[in-house]
Amino acid sequence: MNSLSQFLTLSDANVRYVVIGCVLLGISSGLMGVYTLLRKRALIGDAIAHAVLPGICIAFMLSGVRNTWVLFAGAVVTGSLAVYLVDLVTRRSRLKPDAAIALVLSVFFGAGILLLTIIQSSGNAAQSGLDKFLFGKAAAMLPEDLWLFGVVLLLVVVVLFFGYKEFKLLAFDKGYAQSQGIPVKALEMALSSLTVLTVATGIQAVGVVLMSSLLIAPAAASRYWTNRLSGMLLLSAIMASIGAYIGAFISYTKPGMPTGPWIVVVLSCITLASMILAPNQGVLARYLQRRKHRNKILQENILKAFFHLGEKRDNQALAYEMEVLRQQRDMPVAHLKSGLRSLVRQGALLDSNDGYQLTRSGLEAATRVVRLHRLWELYLSRHLNIAPDHVHEDAEGIEHLITPELERELELLLDSPGTDPHDSQIPYTQKDRNR
Repeated sequence: MNSLSQFLTLSDANVRYVVIGCVLLGISSGLMGVYTLLRKRALIGDAIAHAVLPGICIAFMLSGVRNTWVLFAGAVVTGSLAVYLVDLVTRRSRLKPDAAIALVLSVFFGAGILLLTIIQSSGNAAQSGLDKFLFGKAAAMLPEDLWLFGVVLLLVVVVLFFGYKEFKLLAFDKGYAQSQGIPVKALEMALSSLTVLTVATGIQAVGVVLMSSLLIAPAAASRYWTNRLSGMLLLSAIMASIGAYIGAFISYTKPGMPTGPWIVVVLSCITLASMILAPNQGVLARYLQRRKHRNKILQENILKAFFHLGEKRDNQALAYEMEVLRQQRDMPVAHLKSGLRSLVRQGALLDSNDGYQLTRSGLEAATRVVRLHRLWELYLSRHLNIAPDHVHEDAEGIEHLITPELERELELLLDSPGTDPHDSQIPYTQKDRNR
């Protein structure tokens, strides 16, 4: 209990450094990850993360000390060089961007591992802990690391704030931005530079291998919750902060578990939960929408069957057994039973001893579906010159999607016609005629 309160109050200096540092890093990574994701350059973060390792090693070999700012400078140089080489290889060769990224990533990372091996066998005592840059070691954070994280975050926020409109155009429509005279190349360079700075600062916390996850996971999660750039930036920063805080907490309570990997695991869980539970674009929401649409089609097809049976007998008040309905419109028995139960609950059908029959509201709904079907058939035949015997299947699908607004437009365009291309009457309720 004492350790929990100590963590929550950040009374321990080391805990304070780790939590604040991870949160600052999470916010900057979340913000930059949004633009990286929207520009379809998610893999570039992975390339930069692997490319900074040789820069760190070279900076250490030249300086002989493990100074945060010196190592950061080396990381920025090789990270920027990697971005430049990816663009150069893409422009000057036949390689696609993904192949160029893979090539640059492997070369730089291989060089970094080689240099790291040389350093470890050099006998320099100052190299202790340098290998932690592979997987990160947030517990080794010092006050100067927090200053570095804070400076980078401030720079990211200021640049993104003042260039919000231009960066937004660049992220969503690069061609339009160019046509408006916006300096696209300069903006791309600015975003690439900010990404390099963000990745370079995060190497110590989560390491070379996992940094790309910290960059992309919060942005990917936020994309499921909103389509607005401002909302994505805010949500991504919040999710990254939460992931950093929880990851640091787990690592603190379980000392054998490193902070960086736990941050990535938490962010992965947040992303997975967003993929499933997001209200509009999540897997569950989409499944429910598809299910709702399938049920709507099923119910409207059943209502159409009632209307056609009543039309044949010139009486829409008759009751019908299930077998009669299946003869009119063939469908699986289980689906038909489910649709009938739903329509009875909605008050569109009445379940009597003689079978099922339309109620007043059910008749209006059935009339509308049939009217939309026949109006669309007439539209296809009259305005698109499609033969009458080729319009039924198209109308079967579109009748369930026509909105009341489009329905009125069709009626006005066709001048409230009386018959469809097959000379079947187009039905109207009294409400339709008074409209």
